[in-house]
Amino acid sequence: MIARNHPTSGNAVANRATRPAAAALLSVVTTTLLGACAVGPDFVRPAPPDVTSYTNEPLPESTVMADSAAQHFTPGAAVPADWWRLFKSAPLDSLVEQAIANSPTLAASEATLRESQNNLRAGYGVFFPQIGADFDATRERTAPLTNGLQTPGTIFNLITASGSVSYVLDVFGGKRRTVEGLRAQADFQQYLSKAAYLTLSANVVNTSVARAAYAAEIRATGQLIELEKQQLEATEAQIRAGTASYANVLSVRSLIATNEAALAPLAQKSSEAANLLATLEGTLPSQATLPDIDLDSLSLPDNLPVSLPSDLVRQRPDILSAEAELHVASANVGVATAAMFPSISLNGTYGAGGTSFGSLSADSFRFWSIGPSITVPLFQGGSLWYGRKAAIAAYQQQLATYRQTVLSAFEQVADALKALEHDAQALQAQAEAQRDASGALSLLQTSYKAGMVSYLEVLSADVQFHQATIAYVQAVAQRHQDTVALFVALGGGWWNEPVRAAREQSP
Repeated sequence: MIARNHPTSGNAVANRATRPAAAALLSVVTTTLLGACAVGPDFVRPAPPDVTSYTNEPLPESTVMADSAAQHFTPGAAVPADWWRLFKSAPLDSLVEQAIANSPTLAASEATLRESQNNLRAGYGVFFPQIGADFDATRERTAPLTNGLQTPGTIFNLITASGSVSYVLDVFGGKRRTVEGLRAQADFQQYLSKAAYLTLSANVVNTSVARAAYAAEIRATGQLIELEKQQLEATEAQIRAGTASYANVLSVRSLIATNEAALAPLAQKSSEAANLLATLEGTLPSQATLPDIDLDSLSLPDNLPVSLPSDLVRQRPDILSAEAELHVASANVGVATAAMFPSISLNGTYGAGGTSFGSLSADSFRFWSIGPSITVPLFQGGSLWYGRKAAIAAYQQQLATYRQTVLSAFEQVADALKALEHDAQALQAQAEAQRDASGALSLLQTSYKAGMVSYLEVLSADVQFHQATIAYVQAVAQRHQDTVALFVALGGGWWNEPVRAAREQSP
């Protein structure tokens, strides 16, 4: 009791004696942290391919004129984030916006992104002291005989309350590399979310174009059937007049039945496109209300931006996600390397114990400890060494995957550019073929009514006109879909939408 109240008590002397030691320890810790470095490789973004074009031949200024329209290429121009609006279709814009708002796939992707961002925030906790509190209240009976004592056992209460503080000195950067990997993982999920957004919008547009094309083919086939029914009436009149044989009637009926049979597969494809579109909209097929989009109402984008090759690798979500995975693998090499070095932490505990709550305030019942803790991995059976080699191999694998992703991206852009040139050439030929087939059929029908040609010639003209019409519709749809493919291959322009870009770049 006297020692507790005396100003020069043992506790006071001990406290003063520990101050220089604590100051020295703090100085050592500060110096160590200032001089600490993160082991392992520092990640460097791969350089873009050293090329200035996507194809061997120079990019033309525009495609050939086809169906009164040519598409012009503008290298280095900005790709719009809402590129689908270039088709100038309000119903199409509405479908894309509804899909973005209601798609479960996009919602799942954004939830995964939030998960990775929160994991990153949780990872930052390693840079702060870990503070905990502990309280125990027990009633015990001792057994002195277990310690070689012959005294009888006693029953008593034991109450302890303590607090602890620990802080890991990240001398070799293992924790920093771990957080670096978490940040790269968040980047990876962010780019996956962008890819899901791009894929969803492209699928909606492509499916809408396909559905409109099927509807156009159904209309063309129906118009041809009506025309053939008129021919059937003319043929029956010729039979009654005795100027034609009944075989002609059978031929016309057979052709009508064949074309009517072709309507069922087209209707099935149209239904499948509608059901897919409903799914993309986040709606059950039985509850979907889809607008009917006419293929002719879709404007063909005439000015097409073409990103520079050096920019493509900084824009496409799949390339950026592959780069993020490469960054994760690089950080894992640092984590595996740091595990081979000593781990240093500071630990402190302060508390009190007693047989009652009132005794917790007494100095004689208080306890504390403070000091560093060092763990040195001396022998681990080669697990740390080979763990690092495995991390290096994983990095090399991700590097090869990244390179393959870049190659595939450049291939897709080159394919889309070439496809648009060839689509224009094909559409030009199909438009001419349709005009010629229509003119030939009209002339033959007039000659047939006048009895100047046989009906076999008319039938042949019918088939040619129908085939030319369907081929023309398919060429128009293909040109629209390859335009979509170019926007997708260039990354979709997500970086040019300030509101979305700001939201997705927030941690």
